[in-house]
Amino acid sequence: MLLFLYTLLLFHHLPTKVNTLCRLMGYPNYPLLSKDGDVTIGGIFAVHSKLTLSSFEFTEKPQPLSCSSVNLRDFRMAQIMIFAIEEINRSESLLPNVSIGYQIYDNCGSRLVSMNSTMALMNGHGFVMDTCNGSLIHAIIGESESSATVILSRTTGPFKIPVISQSATCECLSNRKDYPSFFRTIASDYHQSRALAYIVKHFGWSWVGAVNTDNDYGNYGMNIFLNTAQEEGICVEYSVKFYRTEIEKIKKVVDIIKQGTAKVIVAFLTSFEMNNLLEQLSIQNITGLQMIGVEAWITAKSLITPNSFRFLGGSLGFAVRKINIEGFSDYVIKEFWDTAFPCSQAERNSSQYALNCSGYQDLLPLKDFNEDVPEQRYASNVYKAVYAVAHSVHSLIKCREQERCEKGVAIQPQQVVEALKNVNFTVKFGDHVWFDSTGGAVAQYEIVNWQQDSDGSIQFNPVGYYDASLPPDKRIVLNTENIVWAGGQLEKPKSVCSESCPPGTRKAAQKGRPVCCYNCIPCAEGEISNETDSNNCKQCPGEYWSNAEKNKCILKAVEFLSFTEVMGIVLVFFSLFGAGLTVLVAILFYSKKDTPIVKANNSELSFLLLFSLTLCFLCSLTFIGRPTEWSCMLRHTAFGITFVLCISCVLGKTIVVLMAFKATLPGSNVMKWFGPAQQRLCVLTFTLIQVLICVLWLTIHPPFPNKNIKYYQEKIILECCLGSTIGFSAVLGYIGLLAFLCFILAFLARTLPDNFNEAKFITFSMLIFCAVWITFIPAYVSSPGKFTVAVEIFAIVASSFGLLFCIFAPKCHIILFKPEQNSKQHMMGKAPTKTILKK
Repeated sequence: MLLFLYTLLLFHHLPTKVNTLCRLMGYPNYPLLSKDGDVTIGGIFAVHSKLTLSSFEFTEKPQPLSCSSVNLRDFRMAQIMIFAIEEINRSESLLPNVSIGYQIYDNCGSRLVSMNSTMALMNGHGFVMDTCNGSLIHAIIGESESSATVILSRTTGPFKIPVISQSATCECLSNRKDYPSFFRTIASDYHQSRALAYIVKHFGWSWVGAVNTDNDYGNYGMNIFLNTAQEEGICVEYSVKFYRTEIEKIKKVVDIIKQGTAKVIVAFLTSFEMNNLLEQLSIQNITGLQMIGVEAWITAKSLITPNSFRFLGGSLGFAVRKINIEGFSDYVIKEFWDTAFPCSQAERNSSQYALNCSGYQDLLPLKDFNEDVPEQRYASNVYKAVYAVAHSVHSLIKCREQERCEKGVAIQPQQVVEALKNVNFTVKFGDHVWFDSTGGAVAQYEIVNWQQDSDGSIQFNPVGYYDASLPPDKRIVLNTENIVWAGGQLEKPKSVCSESCPPGTRKAAQKGRPVCCYNCIPCAEGEISNETDSNNCKQCPGEYWSNAEKNKCILKAVEFLSFTEVMGIVLVFFSLFGAGLTVLVAILFYSKKDTPIVKANNSELSFLLLFSLTLCFLCSLTFIGRPTEWSCMLRHTAFGITFVLCISCVLGKTIVVLMAFKATLPGSNVMKWFGPAQQRLCVLTFTLIQVLICVLWLTIHPPFPNKNIKYYQEKIILECCLGSTIGFSAVLGYIGLLAFLCFILAFLARTLPDNFNEAKFITFSMLIFCAVWITFIPAYVSSPGKFTVAVEIFAIVASSFGLLFCIFAPKCHIILFKPEQNSKQHMMGKAPTKTILKK
């Protein structure tokens, strides 16, 4: 339909003379406000917002457009354009002696009238090319909406007439190839769309809905937002769009919003579409939604109605900065109406007034009104656009300060286009103006919030700002304490598909749903997550373990057999008890050293055995406590040497028993070969062999302390590693060899005829000793942690008690409880020689 109307306007009523080089394009129309000048700037603004199409007829004579509902914002933009032109015309430094004229058209918010106004500007009331006479438009300022600006730019593009927009933000217009003569004094939606995603992320909303206008402005802007939202980890529950005339489509969009669970809606709409959406939200009474808006509607006063705050209250969005232009507020009250207004000099009752001013009646009430001027947000953009054209022309006609310009120089629109690309200046309120590669400006927005005053009036209060020129972490500055949220609430709404996973858990995606929908899974043992919404749990380092909450790595519990724990105390008790008991036996034997039972059992070896047993009990204490380098070497070598000393003494006693029996036989002289000197040498030799093994072990690869983190995941076992396994095996093997040899000899001597046959007791002691240590091996291998050490101590203490009780308990029993048997006669009565004599 628009294409048809565009074609119709382009070719309707074309002159029939074929020999004319230039043709009038489109339907003849006349500007709302105009002034002649050496350089002419066109303007197209929606001074009125409603058009009665029935009054728009294609006739030879221009008919007045039937427009209603003054659009104060665009009217102020037309005024600021004239204000800037008049200011430049008075300047002695910018375009001296060159006047700027203007032709400002009212498009009534209609695409149809907008195209007609474009043709009228290009025609210039008869503008033709080459031999045709007529004024030339050097640039066009205007079209507030992006879609209308696209049409304007495409229409003027073939003629290379520069178009400078003050509010068309569509990213599509950044394409220099398609729009080579388009410029703007506002940033493109590339920045605003990304800023929408950043502010959503800033407030922790990961689940949002999205609504946009179904045109270039809305589709391009929403596409950038959706891509940025995906980069920032924001999920969009739905993305829907509609055009302003699609009422049924708007109803479907509202149904989707109603059924959705997202509490935050990103609305990339113009004020017109936002008003349509608001009507449907009101009909279905959908409240409590946190609206995030764009500059096109967030500060639109047309949306303020007695009922709108229920639905848009607390809305947040980006707005163009308000800039006070010095002198403009006074200008709109007097100077404009005295100089620029076309019917200002006509008397109200005259025929001239009726002819010239009938179409301006609705503008006259604004003559004494300027309270809205400080709230105008796009006026500064129009002001900068006018100055950009002036600076471009200034550079083209080689004007110099305080001197006349070369007025005879013909300026073509395409020259202005090239000059605009190089403009670089600063306006009086401090803004620096230049056009970047997208034909736009630096993105600097004010973040505003819909709030209601005590009197019920709605205000667009600033709560922060966004500056795309700053580093990413400093672009958004917000004063959250001043924000009123959806529905006038003071508490920020939540909008998430799933609640945040606390530290100690990780997110697990729900199958078939967006990544923002997940379950919270506790971290495994030894893993932590120390921040909210972790995607993965981190493994704690080797010596660390997760705490109970799984949010911190703490040092693993260190385990070793200590003196303070119950098991350690029990083992220390039995070790000391055994040592003490052994000392008591030694004292008893020493006190009875002259008695036959002590003498008969080789008192020297007995005392040496008791001494070695005491060392065996005490060496178990070296296994208790935190392992160190010295304690690890001491515990194993002390154990090996003391036990060899002990077994050597037992072996010596066994050999003595056997030798004693042989000595009692007639003609035997064997005892001279195993007297006390030989006994001492035997014990010393056997012990030195073990000492040599231990020295080699300590020299080659000694035992050392080690932190075992493999056996238990949640704790560290402090243990003594054996170092050389061969060395440890040699120590144990040598003890076992001596014990086995002792057992064999004792077993052979068990039947010797003696009233007190010590060989039997030695046999029993060796049986116990071997049984304990044979059992020790699998128990030692299978016991975890500190229990390994406990098993080793138990084996040492148990085997020591076995030797002590089996060898010395019967003798102590006789000494203490049967002293009558502790006599030489009794001992001799059992002698083998007496038995032979009886026979």
